[in-house]
Amino acid sequence: MAVALLVRHGRTAANVDGLLAGWSPAVPLDARGVEQAAQLGRRLATTPLVAVVSSPLERCLQTADAITSAHDGAPPARHTDDAIGECHYGAWTGRPLAELAREPLWDDIQKRPSTVRFPPHDDYRAESMLEMLDRVVTGISAWDQRIEEEHGPGAVWAAVSHGDVIKALLGAALGSPLDRFQRIVVDPASLSIVRYASAHPFVLRVNDTGSDPVDLSALSRALTESPSGGPDDDAAVGGGAGSD
Repeated sequence: MAVALLVRHGRTAANVDGLLAGWSPAVPLDARGVEQAAQLGRRLATTPLVAVVSSPLERCLQTADAITSAHDGAPPARHTDDAIGECHYGAWTGRPLAELAREPLWDDIQKRPSTVRFPPHDDYRAESMLEMLDRVVTGISAWDQRIEEEHGPGAVWAAVSHGDVIKALLGAALGSPLDRFQRIVVDPASLSIVRYASAHPFVLRVNDTGSDPVDLSALSRALTESPSGGPDDDAAVGGGAGSD
């Protein structure tokens, strides 16, 4: 019953210029992205984070560092994991989106992403969208289990990753097929929250780019006091009263 904060990295120049950065090296946050990451760190300062797990790409590491450095008290441990890294776009890596939109594969990505495998490249690995989904769901599940085993039920942790990755994770948590994941919007430096319970995930928040503090202390305490598989693993009929 750990609680996972799914954080997209802040804005980069590649985002502004309409480039598909993928696993291109040296794609840092731009000035706006640095501000976004800092604001997100301030919003999460009082959330009882026990760990921050980041994609190994620079833009995510910068965002993760902004979260850990702003945390009240001892900063949470920061880890990196390729399993939650960006989709491997192969020969599409680094190319302009306007150019890619003219290729036949673009329409499949929009309407039938479960059928898409990115074209191979000598320097950049290529994978299918389904392989990406399997990779990140497996990675997040492993970390969520590890966090709960080490810190107990109700532990709160953050995964700092990428737009398509988080959209795929949210779609999976909602029980939605991959072919519908383009319906989900995940902006730079946005926060989505998923609680992985014994029966099924609960999606608590999607694409939050606000400025209000995010304090999950009450939710964490409530989950800590409730055994796995107990009433808090059931959905509240009628919506419930929420947490303080």
